[in-house]
Amino acid sequence: MKHLFIQLLPGGTALLAALVFLRPGVLPDAMRPYVNTYPYAVLGVGVFLGWYFNRSRVVFALLLLALADAALLRFGVGESTGEGVGRTVFDALSVLLPLNLAGYAMLNERGLLTTRGLRRLALIPAQVVAVLLIVLLDWQGPAAWLEHPFVDVRLTAWTVLPQTALATFGATGILLTGRCMLRSSAIEAGFLWTLVSTFVALHGIRLGWLPTNFLATGGLALIGGLVATSYRMAYHDDLTGLPGRRAMNEALLQLGSRYAMAMVDVDHFKRFNDTYGHDVGDQVLRMVASRLGEVSGGGKAFRYGGEEFSVIFPHKSTEEAAPHLEALRRAVAASRFAVRSSGRPRKKPSTPKPSVASRKEVSVTVSIGVADRDDRETDPQQVLKAADKALYRAKSAGRNRVMF
Repeated sequence: MKHLFIQLLPGGTALLAALVFLRPGVLPDAMRPYVNTYPYAVLGVGVFLGWYFNRSRVVFALLLLALADAALLRFGVGESTGEGVGRTVFDALSVLLPLNLAGYAMLNERGLLTTRGLRRLALIPAQVVAVLLIVLLDWQGPAAWLEHPFVDVRLTAWTVLPQTALATFGATGILLTGRCMLRSSAIEAGFLWTLVSTFVALHGIRLGWLPTNFLATGGLALIGGLVATSYRMAYHDDLTGLPGRRAMNEALLQLGSRYAMAMVDVDHFKRFNDTYGHDVGDQVLRMVASRLGEVSGGGKAFRYGGEEFSVIFPHKSTEEAAPHLEALRRAVAASRFAVRSSGRPRKKPSTPKPSVASRKEVSVTVSIGVADRDDRETDPQQVLKAADKALYRAKSAGRNRVMF
């Protein structure tokens, strides 16, 4: 829940700032040129970053928001609260926008300028054509369905959105919230806040608010999610979830004059991989990483590479860090897990058959070398090398131990 809150915070902060400052009459006239530039800056920066990081979902969603804003401005924002063409366009947008956002949020990345990417992009102009046909041919059936009341109209008199749109926003909101909780991804959180910002943009028309700024804020939430996800990919290891080597190198630059560093290596990992396979080897690395993530004493764990990890203890000596590393070593050695047999299905069957073979449980151990900053090793890289030498002494002495 803490991680989910962190993911949701940037988008929520952006929307809150928009509600405070981007309402009509709040900012002075001198700020108007900057406010007018805001949507174009969001669209330009977002499309560029989405193309650069190959995030087609973000690009498509930003184009969708820009097209929706252009349609609202073209057919008149004021008409959306009345009758005729403007109202039909508004109703169609209020139903299609949440559906499209949910659809793009659930798609897997397939690139932007690829065959699949262009097919997904083609969905946007196809919907534009469909709405234009409804308007130009004056089809009463679809227009009436968009306005169809499911409950007493007095219950929804507080908003200009039709009940069909309210139901669509509610359903997609539940769906995107569930995805945020299950995936805990910054981009998923960005799509959720884009949905909320879109609702505010459409609902605010009744209050005299310009939808452009709030649709742009939804785009800003997507950009924030993209940047946060890209940062995590660059600085965190995807397999174990621990910060990676790049994050460790930056952490080394922030150390003071007193610290200890440890190198941790999984014992006999190659033999383990050769015996049980790489899938089980990955399971071992995730288990060790989970124990490292819980290391006490203020230690910060990193994936160094392969089966090696590192732990930094700011403001501590080797003697102060040793008890916490010993507790870590014991926790790893005490952890056991069952090895999946070759004939075992990956998904649990509805009527599982009793196993005739005994379940094989395995355990792993780690060797740890630790060093601290002193008169000889004054540079973090020197301390790291000293910890690595201590690690080799631990392995030479029989493994499954902590050495200075």
